[in-house]
Amino acid sequence: MCAVTAERCPQCGASLPPGGEQVICSYCGSRLIRQRPAGQPGGSGENQFVQGMRLRTLVCMDTQGTGIEALRMLVPSGWQSSGGVLWRLNNPGMPAVISLTVYNPTGEEALEILPSLGFTWTNNPMVTMMFPVGSLYFGNEVRPPMDALQALRQIIVPRARGNTQGLQIVREERLPDLAQQAKSQNPLPQETPTVADGGRVRIRYQRGPHSVEEEIYTVVEVVRLAQPTMFGMQELIFWWANYTFSCRALTGRLDDLSDLFRVMISSVRLNPVWFSRYNQVSQYLIQNQIQQIQSVGQLSRIIHQTSNQISDDMLASFYRRQEAMDRLSSSVSQAIRGVDEYHNPFEERGVELPGGYNYAWANNLGEYIVSDDPNFNPNIGSNLHWELMQRK
Repeated sequence: MCAVTAERCPQCGASLPPGGEQVICSYCGSRLIRQRPAGQPGGSGENQFVQGMRLRTLVCMDTQGTGIEALRMLVPSGWQSSGGVLWRLNNPGMPAVISLTVYNPTGEEALEILPSLGFTWTNNPMVTMMFPVGSLYFGNEVRPPMDALQALRQIIVPRARGNTQGLQIVREERLPDLAQQAKSQNPLPQETPTVADGGRVRIRYQRGPHSVEEEIYTVVEVVRLAQPTMFGMQELIFWWANYTFSCRALTGRLDDLSDLFRVMISSVRLNPVWFSRYNQVSQYLIQNQIQQIQSVGQLSRIIHQTSNQISDDMLASFYRRQEAMDRLSSSVSQAIRGVDEYHNPFEERGVELPGGYNYAWANNLGEYIVSDDPNFNPNIGSNLHWELMQRK
């Protein structure tokens, strides 16, 4: 498909910026695709518009550590990404986190996967004296446990968006189902009692000349371990803020894009080989009581010793985490459109795409187009081969 100029949104008549293959109308929120007219290979002639969107597969490589694919997901064509896998050299229980932002370079829309956070706390006065609040203890930040909304208000939002102008929290919501759906992925045995709590906040702030809204989700898991000591029973607490992600758009447009964000989140697929090697590195560091890796070279040597083979336990852990991500995506929105599942003829598997559209196309590059127009054919004016998919 070629970039041509369109002046007006066919849904509301508002002016649209020139250029670009697809655009989100800033007035009515419609997702629009520009198409070169039939018989105009050079791109001349009157512009044609259809309501829909084009998606592509984004592959996130772990360039710092394993050198292999960490995850992949569907994102709108034309959107860009920044960040990726970050290996942290001081936390054996969480040696790597994913910090990834996917954003529209011509607008304010963005989805961000925020890094997981690990904390520890104890009522042992000797430990708290040596490790005050804010210090690190075995790679975890020393801080009393909080519920999900407290963690969002006091830690996640200030650290992620504290430098924005006019920041205000406009809505808070507890999500108990979110916590139950998310299975604990910490390094402790699964039978260890874990208390989980989920929540989301909607914030509003200024980005340059624009007012934007953003919803941030997280799940807090808390594990309390009782330890007998010469001074009596003392408690060691580990807690994590996991599955943290956010969705952003212009103020008043966030709900209109909920189906798109839901599709993006539900399409996230971890590479089981990468996840297995991550777990092996974590186990190695814990078993050898390594509190800090002194160099990236040492990290590379440890990763080199890991195996590409996936044990049954690690595979089960991977599937639990993937199921949790799938369920988390359903909490993003209760939009009427939801998602529809299609059969991809190139990959011989199902794929979930934004619902409410009558037609869905795929090509062998992992790209998709959804549209309502029966006359729209992405093969026209394109050097790619698109096939119409069947809804499952």
